[in-house]
Amino acid sequence: MEVIVLAAGQGKRMRSVLPKVLQPLAAKPMLAHVLDTARTLEARRIVVVYGHGGEVVREALDAPDLAWARQDPPQGTGHAVQQAMPLVEDGDTALILYGDVPLIGVPTLQRLMAAASDTALALLTVSMDNPTGYGRILRDGAGKVTRIVEEKDATADERQVQEVNTGILAAPVTRLRQWLGNLKNDNAQGEYYLTDIIAMAVADGLEVVTTQPDAFEETLGVNNKTQLAELERIYQRNIARSLTDAGVTVIDPARLDVRGSLECGRDVEIDINCVFEGTVVLGDGVRIGANCIVRDATLGAGTRVAPFSQIEDTITGEACIIGPYARTRPGTVLGNDVHLGNFVEVKNSTIADHSKANHLAYVGDADIGQRVNVGAGTITCNYDGANKFRTVIEDDVFIGSDTQLVAPVRVGKGATLGAGTTLTKDAPAEQLTVSRAKQISLAGWQRPVKVKK
Repeated sequence: MEVIVLAAGQGKRMRSVLPKVLQPLAAKPMLAHVLDTARTLEARRIVVVYGHGGEVVREALDAPDLAWARQDPPQGTGHAVQQAMPLVEDGDTALILYGDVPLIGVPTLQRLMAAASDTALALLTVSMDNPTGYGRILRDGAGKVTRIVEEKDATADERQVQEVNTGILAAPVTRLRQWLGNLKNDNAQGEYYLTDIIAMAVADGLEVVTTQPDAFEETLGVNNKTQLAELERIYQRNIARSLTDAGVTVIDPARLDVRGSLECGRDVEIDINCVFEGTVVLGDGVRIGANCIVRDATLGAGTRVAPFSQIEDTITGEACIIGPYARTRPGTVLGNDVHLGNFVEVKNSTIADHSKANHLAYVGDADIGQRVNVGAGTITCNYDGANKFRTVIEDDVFIGSDTQLVAPVRVGKGATLGAGTTLTKDAPAEQLTVSRAKQISLAGWQRPVKVKK
């Protein structure tokens, strides 16, 4: 089996410098979705046909398992497939896909491939109440497919036909090569139509077998940003449906975005307007509050993320509480029962079991032990303008509010840092360390008053 993906369209209606097939669907180029589907089918070879100016497409998605064929200038779908034929081998079956039809499903294509053979061409069709713009499937009195007629070349009666061509087909390579060589462009568009091979197959005595997709939406293509937005919602709706079918509580499936992979345990709850990017794993009983962004993270069982929090490249243990309005940045590793409260930011740090930073703190490049309390307004001063240094806080430390720890510095086990301390040297274990100016009061001091003009 060989797959040919047509991806040479310029996409002028997208009104973008980015080629159409690189426009993102769920944060991934449309063409990447199609290529992933082709790989799932375990094709022997995948050939991508790209167009003039489409070198950026090849640069963006090139991979060892892909072959590339250039179509320049564009002269229709038949001409595009012709460019791929030197790269495919006789004896195989060729599956034709499109880089701007990203939702096509693997089960649908498996049925299509099963219907194709050396003596049969398989064609994916759908029936539409309003087929305007699509090529019509014409059948004889016995119901057998005879040919496809494009709308611009169709008669008034032919335009009444509601079964239409999706463009996706599977055919024996040897026959396909022969038919493509006989294509002519004597039509309203002056192009070489791939659809013309259907009549050639019938004339050669091959059966044209039609199959239908699991869902009509699988066959939808994208020509403009409006259609792209519509497919985005279809894609996200399907993701939400798969999550709820698996037992995840999604408060509003219409307000969920998954831009990567999301794996959920039992009794997971996701509130509205949450975005999941990259690879995310949520353990049993995890609850994600409204308006959160979670990217490349693994959250342990029972963890709760309060609203308006951002989690990135983070691993947590069980029963952690994060937020609201908290942010964990790359390299964050939390133990069990760690609390990060409102406006707390953690970066490239480990925080061990039962430690807490409940208010207005910055923890960067730090290793924090167990049962540590980080007071409000505390910051680790990890950057001197050129280099970064680590802060080490051992178990059972209490850090008073408004403390600055100037790295590199170590706080010993069981130490207490008084509020307002600026720590520039290691703090001994089991002792109180305080660094603050002596408090004074000035008798007779008068508050300034505004001078009248």
